[in-house]
Formats: sequence, C-alpha cells, structure tokens
Amino acid sequence: MNKSLRQLFTAVLVLFVILGISSSVFTAVVDNNLNADSRNARSIYRTYGTPRGAILTSDGTVIAQSIGTNDSFKYQRQYFDGALYAPITGYFSITHGTGPTSNGIEGSRNDLLSGQADELLWERFKAVLSGEQNTGASVETSIDSKLQALAYQLLGDRDGAVVVTEPKTGRILAMASTPSYDPNTLATHATADANKAFEQLVGDEANPMLNRATRQLYPPGSTFKTIVALAALETGNYQLDTQIPAGATYTLPGTATDLINSSAAGGGSNGKISFQDAITYSSNTAFAQLGVALGADKVRAMAEKLGYDEPITVDGTTSTGSPMVSVASKFPDNPTDDRLALASIGQGDNQITPLQSAMIASAIANDGVLMKPTIVDRVRSSDLSVISETKAQVLTKAFSADTANTLTTAMESVITKEYPSLQIDGVKVAAKTGTAQIGTANQSIDGWIMGFAPADNPQIAISVVVHNTDLYGSLAAGPIMKSLMEEALKK
Repeated sequence: MNKSLRQLFTAVLVLFVILGISSSVFTAVVDNNLNADSRNARSIYRTYGTPRGAILTSDGTVIAQSIGTNDSFKYQRQYFDGALYAPITGYFSITHGTGPTSNGIEGSRNDLLSGQADELLWERFKAVLSGEQNTGASVETSIDSKLQALAYQLLGDRDGAVVVTEPKTGRILAMASTPSYDPNTLATHATADANKAFEQLVGDEANPMLNRATRQLYPPGSTFKTIVALAALETGNYQLDTQIPAGATYTLPGTATDLINSSAAGGGSNGKISFQDAITYSSNTAFAQLGVALGADKVRAMAEKLGYDEPITVDGTTSTGSPMVSVASKFPDNPTDDRLALASIGQGDNQITPLQSAMIASAIANDGVLMKPTIVDRVRSSDLSVISETKAQVLTKAFSADTANTLTTAMESVITKEYPSLQIDGVKVAAKTGTAQIGTANQSIDGWIMGFAPADNPQIAISVVVHNTDLYGSLAAGPIMKSLMEEALKK
C-alpha cells in the first residue's frame, strides 16, 4: 500500500472513530437531555401517545387511568373522585408533568406508569415485535377505599389530615388531606385551561395542593407526651403507680411564666400524681417537669428512634421516579430548660407531621417495633404479572415490648376514664389526645388524637389533626378516630 492510500485509510478510520464517539455521546447524553426538555414536542407526543398504567386501591377500585382521546395526544389522564384521592395519586399534567417530590404516586412511580422503567424493557420489546401499543405498569396501593372515603368525609370542610396505618406492616390504609383539589383540572389537554387551573391552585391561600398528612408540620400538643412517657419508662425508674411531681401550676425554669393544666385532675394531689394518671388526665405540669428531669438528650433520642429529625420516604426511589417524601418532624436542638418543658408537652419548638404521629401510635401498638410506612402493595405489567411487591420493613426497635404494654395500659385509661364517649362496644381502644395552642396569642387550637385498636390485638393505628379549630382534640379529632376504627374493625 503506497503512502497516499495509507494516509487516506487513516483519515477515513479517524472519521469513523469520531463519528462513533459523537453518536454515542449524542445517544447517551444529548438525546436524554432532549427527551427531558419540556420544549421537545416530539417527547411530549410520545409520552401522551402511550396509555399510562392505572392506579388502584387495595380493593381494586381504579382511582386513576388513561383514556383514549380524539386529539393529537391520544391519551389523557382521568381521576375518579379526584379530590378524595389527590394526596395519594398526585397529578399528571401536560403543562406541569408530575410535580414535586410530594406529588403522590404519579411522581414516585412515574417510570413504571409511563412504561419506560428498565423492568418493562421486555414488555416494550414485545410491543415492537407484535406491533401492539406499549402500556405502562399498573400500581396497586395499600389504600382501603372505604376508610379513605370516610376519612375525607369526616374531615369535611375543615383544614386537617388523617393517616390510618396497619401497625404490624406499616401499610397506609388511608391518607386524607383537606382542603383538597381535583387533579382532572390539571390533566386537561387544553394547555391554557391547565395553566389557569394550576395558577389558581397555587395562588389559593387554603393551599389545597399541599398534602397535610406528609408535608405540613404542626405542634403535636399532648400527643407528644407519649414520647416523653416512653423515654421515662425505658429508664426503668418509672412504673404506672410511680408518683411524679405535678401541681396546679409549674413555673417554667428561668422565667416568670406559669404553666397550668386543662383540668384540675391533671394537678394530682399534694403536688404529686401517678404516672398513669399523668397520662390519663394529660397533666401539663407533670410532663413538663418530667421532660426536664429526663433531659433533652433522652427525650430527643426517643423521638429520633421514632422518626423525628429525618425525612421519611413513603414511596418510590430515584430509579422509579421522584420519591414521595414526608418532611422531617422537628425536636428543638439544645433547648434551655424552659423550652424543653414546653417541647415535652408538644408546644414551643416541637413540630410533627400527621404521618409521624401515626407511626408513633403504630410503634406502641407493635411492641415497640417501628415499621417503614408504605403506600404501594405491588406493581403489575400489562399482562398482570407482578413486577414488584412491597415487603414489610422494620425501621427501628424503638423500645421494649414491656414499655409498649405499660404505655398501652395508660392509653386505654385515657379512653375509659377521661373520654368514655370515644369507647367502642366490645373493643379496647388506646389513645392520646392533644390540644396544641397556636397563633400569636394562643387564640386557636390544633386538635389532635392518635391511637390504636383493639388495644389487646392492634389491627389499626390512626392519627387525626384538625387545624385552627376552637375545640379540644378529644372533640375535634376524637369522633373521627372512633368512626374510622369502627369501620376498620367491621371486617
């Protein structure tokens, strides 16, 4: 081969190498960026030209599906009882995609619902070979449609949230948030209408798109006394009949501020009260002093074992979409004794989500074992074969079974002695109410209750909060918990 041919061969070979490298870079990097670019009309048409998988409740009720249309996008998302299930489904919008990480299963399982997940590669290949339409996977949630509907109905037009869980598994059976919104208004293919609806929802002072169960922090009020009680019982120095300091008033350390109880019974007798009665009658003076006596480290350690100070992933991973994440509940760092006293009764700088509250109730019900909360039971491909199935997962062994049983006994007395109207015939109920004062002058209330039933064989744990009410937690949230327990235990 003469010199000229060798040079030509080398030049051609170099060009082929450059072409190969550039094609690989375009395919691996640029192509993905173009597909993800919201301005790429071809990508949008491809996304809406594929039927997205359905989302169902645990009893088979379809709550979201794709329906055929006569426009160029071919398929549109449809939500059934949209406002009822919005905290669970989230939305899928031509103008706003699947929204932020808080936006439900549409976001957390996006790649599976759209049919683009790696697990569905064989399904896509079969669709190409057969000439059939590729279809996204369906997602079966753990939501009980009857409990979900009842929770939403009982909240009504009030601002609040309900979380119902299965203590032994962590499965979320209901997750209601009010006020809510209809995802169908965002799913429309009329982009002007979708944008208008989104702007109205975002601008609404009531914030209907906020999932209050996982993304809103509230002062827990007296429900937090369960955590202080757990921390105390775990030391081995306290039993139900142990007498602890109480009194009609307690001056916060280093201040002139007097703390009082909501009832005379909370003060005990001669400045003392039994540990059980302190829980039963929700003694502020007793638990403020108990928290200070234990110290911030012990109280915080128990709170963190139960999930405080860390975001909680409810569903999904970065490989399935944008995970559904609950914001972290917060216990104050290095509080002075006066702030610790307030935090120990669920006030001051103490903040919690309704999901976190339900997790605490579940751990007490489950002998001190905290389970990971989940909202998806399984995912199926279009041929109904199971792609993945969620397994129960232990997060922590937060405290001993003996401690759980002792506190359960005290929580039963909250119902039998203090709030007999919340009893259920033939069923032992364990609960703790909370009345958190809010506002610049404590002029309003967040009414709480958390509990589980049957207390001797727990099947269901519940947390309820009603925001900005004028009723104690026992009156605002208590009847909601009772009704949900009655419905759940019918089965």
